[in-house]
Order: sequence, then structure tokens, then C-alpha cells
Amino acid sequence: MDSALTLPSLRELLAELAAESRAYRFEVAPNPCVGAAVLSGGRVVGRGFHEVWGQAHAEPNALAAARAGGVPASAWDTLVVTLEPCSSVGKTPACTDLLLASGIRRVVVGALDPDPRHRGEGLRRLAEAGLEVELMERAVELDAHFTHWLERERLRRPRPWILAKWAQTRSGQLTPPEDVGEGRWISSPESLAEVQVLRGRVDAILTGIGTVLADDPRFSVRPPGAAATPPLRVVLDTHLRTPPDGRLLRPAASFGPGETAGAVHLLCGLGPGAAARSRRRDLEAAGAEVTALATNEQGVVSLRAVETWLWERGVRRVLLEAGPTLLARGLELGFVDQLRVYTGSVAGGRGPSMAEWLTKPAVGDRLFREVGPDGVLEAFVTA
Repeated sequence: MDSALTLPSLRELLAELAAESRAYRFEVAPNPCVGAAVLSGGRVVGRGFHEVWGQAHAEPNALAAARAGGVPASAWDTLVVTLEPCSSVGKTPACTDLLLASGIRRVVVGALDPDPRHRGEGLRRLAEAGLEVELMERAVELDAHFTHWLERERLRRPRPWILAKWAQTRSGQLTPPEDVGEGRWISSPESLAEVQVLRGRVDAILTGIGTVLADDPRFSVRPPGAAATPPLRVVLDTHLRTPPDGRLLRPAASFGPGETAGAVHLLCGLGPGAAARSRRRDLEAAGAEVTALATNEQGVVSLRAVETWLWERGVRRVLLEAGPTLLARGLELGFVDQLRVYTGSVAGGRGPSMAEWLTKPAVGDRLFREVGPDGVLEAFVTA
């Protein structure tokens, strides 16, 4: 916008920022989509968005854009932001502290934080520090995935946000024909690189013992992915069948350059017994941490117990990389919040198909895109 902003055009700017911020919705979930703009003399001199979960919010990105544009901070007078600035320290500093240090004198907000634990606190802090604060009611609509994250039952009994990722053939099988990709690989190199980036943006990678036995994976983060703190590697292994000499438990020093890996946690349901104690000793000696959790009526580790265990360890965003059994179980029981599905240019395949799950009404807000020769579906699971 080139001219000075009047009250109606402030609403228009908020609507623009909200629309543009939605381009990042699958990268920031469960965080909200947020856009911000810095004004100088009523003109926009910098825009910023929350682009990646766990990384900089919209406000510091907007301030950085204004600074890069050559407009001195002394000339900044207003920050317009679609959602109330955060007032608590998490994976990033509190945005209210950054705004107070920036010299901004006025903050215009499109919506209050809907989280009852923080609602109004950011605006209160800014106002108490002497800033002019203006809330423009109903200027923007909150994202459905964010309100889902803040549902009453979820606040009462919190659990992590779970993003299920899988690669499938055109018919929905997760294992290709034996003569394709060594009977294992479906995705293109471009998709595999993208998954490494995704792994670096979660707190934990969750899988099942079936995947460990079938693929002997490392579940590490390799370039181009990067993680200051590598995600935990968590295996649902009711009877402790993980091989102590598997790649999952090899020392990180044996991995390639730039490759990192988090601690290995095996969640089992074994009771007392000599065989159980022996397997546990061997796995712990190999470097795994073993924890016994409650089992369900089928005698396997309870997903509810797993989610509680993850939450209590500070895990908020989980990447579920598993076979069709665990994926279907998580979807059926409503534990999956988000999907990323890679469909390779492979016909046929082996094993059950996941295709039926992608036709469910509960899978909404879909985005179809391409990476290399593969098709990618991103979506939120709403129920």
C-alpha cells in the first residue's frame, strides 16, 4: 500500500496479511498462521510471517524486513499484526519483549489470542509499558487447525500434535513391487530431501516395531535437514523386539557428515519375567531407554499412554513415520492431526492400501503440490 493507511485500509491490510500467512499453515501447525507489517508514516515498510514451526514469529520477521529495507527504527511508528503478540517464552523469545525493545509506539491487532492461558496478556503488557494498543474486532478469522489445537478437551488433557507422513504408490501401497527401488523406495530424491527438512522441524519421530524390523531405519536428520536438538526417536515395541545391533542403536558418530540423531526410546508393555529383563538389559546396554506403558485391550501399547508420555517430556510436534498398521490405528482412533502423503510414479505395490483414508470427510483443507516427479498431499484431519 502506497498511501497513508486510514481505518478501513488497516482492516484491508489485516485481511491481506491473514490471507498471505495461510501459505505457511502446514509448516507452522499447530501454531497459528500470523502476518505482521511495520508502518512508517502510515506506509508499509516491512512485512513478515510465521513461516516455520519453532522458528521466528511474524513480528520479528516484519521488523527484520523493515530493517533490511533501509528504514531506520526511529521512523517506525506502528506494527499491524493479525494475532495478539505472544507474551511467553517458548521455542522463541516473547514477541511483546521484542516490540518493547523496537521503539514501536503503536500496535494494531486483528484478534486476541484464543488460548485462555494467554488471552489478553500480550496486549496488557504492551499497554502497561505505554504503547498505544488497538484491537480491531473481527478483522481476521482464526485458523481452524489452531482452534482445533485449543479445544477444551485438548486443553484439559493435552497431547502433542501428530503429523502422519507416508510415501505410497499410485494404488496406495506403502511398499513398492520387489523390482522397484530395491523393493523399498517409492519417493524421488527430491521428496526424500524434503522429508529430512521436515524431520528437523519436529520434537520426536514416532514409529512402530514393524517398521524397525522391516526397514532397519536410523530415523536421523540428514542434510539438507538440520536440527539444533535432534528429535527423539520413539518406537512402539510392546514385546521389545528391536534388534540391539540395528542401525537405530548405532552410535551417532558412525553416521555421515552433518547427520544427527536423537535419543532412542522404546515404549513397551512387557511385564515381569526373565526373558523380558534380559531383552531390556541388552537394549539398554546398546543405548536405548526402555519404558513400560499401559496396554490396550489388544495387548499392545496404548496410544493414549504414548501421547501422555510424549507430552510430559515436552514433546509438542510429532512426526509419525510408520507402516499401514500403526498409521491406520492412529487415524481410526483420532490421534492424527495432519497428513503429508507422497505419491510416487510407481504402479502396483505390496501390502494394504492407505488410499481409502484420503477419501474420508474428516480430511480437509487439502493442498496438492508437486516435488520432483512425486505428488504431495497436505491436509488437516478435523475429526
